[in-house]
Order: sequence, then C-alpha cells, then structure tokens
Amino acid sequence: MHFKILGRIAEVELIATGSAIRERKRLWKIYGKARWRKLKGIAKVEFSDGTISHAEIHWYEAHGIGATEHKIKRIVE
Repeated sequence: MHFKILGRIAEVELIATGSAIRERKRLWKIYGKARWRKLKGIAKVEFSDGTISHAEIHWYEAHGIGATEHKIKRIVE
C-alpha cells in the first residue's frame, strides 16, 4: 500500500532499541551499523487513491541515517 505522510507525526513513542529489534541485522546490511530504534506515532496520511485519514505508523530510525521503512499498522478514527 503506497501512502504519503502529510504534516508531522504526533504522539511519538519508542517501541524498541538495540537487540530488542528483531530486524536489526537486516537493517545493518541495508543501511549500515548504527544505534537503531523502532518508533510509532500518529499521522495524517494520503493513500494512492486520494483518500486521507489518520493512521498509526511504525518506522525505524538511526542517528546519521534518519527515518526509514514507514508502515501503517492501523487506521485511527
């Protein structure tokens, strides 16, 4: 599902860091070794069909690399 984040992500919470991240080795291979964190938050998103809604988004983030691999977990109404 393709989407675009509109505006800022609110209510950001830390889910996991370091070895608690199951995808850590894959992230190291693709983006490089860093202190990875998994985060979640709420944002307004626009889907490829043009509909706009609020959704809970999860992503990975590391210093010097930035936020990567945003994915929608659920639609929030």
